[in-house]
Amino acid sequence: MLQNSDVAVRIPAQDLSRARSFYSSTLGLDPVEERPGGLRYKCGNSYFVLFQSSGSASGTHTQMGWEVDDIQATVDELRHRGVVFEEYDLPGLKTINGIAEIKGNYPSKGGVGERGAWFKDSEGNLLGIGQPIR
Repeated sequence: MLQNSDVAVRIPAQDLSRARSFYSSTLGLDPVEERPGGLRYKCGNSYFVLFQSSGSASGTHTQMGWEVDDIQATVDELRHRGVVFEEYDLPGLKTINGIAEIKGNYPSKGGVGERGAWFKDSEGNLLGIGQPIR
């Protein structure tokens, strides 16, 4: 039942107007649909929703991620737009200039691992970018 259904992510925003501005001017994304308290976005064949929330994101885990063909070009473009990437130096996860190489991650993608980068949006949500290493 669920395995044949699409998934849509929900991302909380304490200030929906501020979040809309960040997603538009910084990430280059504009909503495809609006309703009171919510903005719906389309990326590829997927959707995500920013919704007005009084809660705040912990920012300690990835809440949503994009899979890209060229992570370096994507990181460079987003940096040019003002995105600040997280830097990690943890056992098994070390970023160099904002990008980590993760061996053995998702072998079903047909590769030996993944390259990943993370940043926070205007609301403190931790977002990720990944590129399978083939």
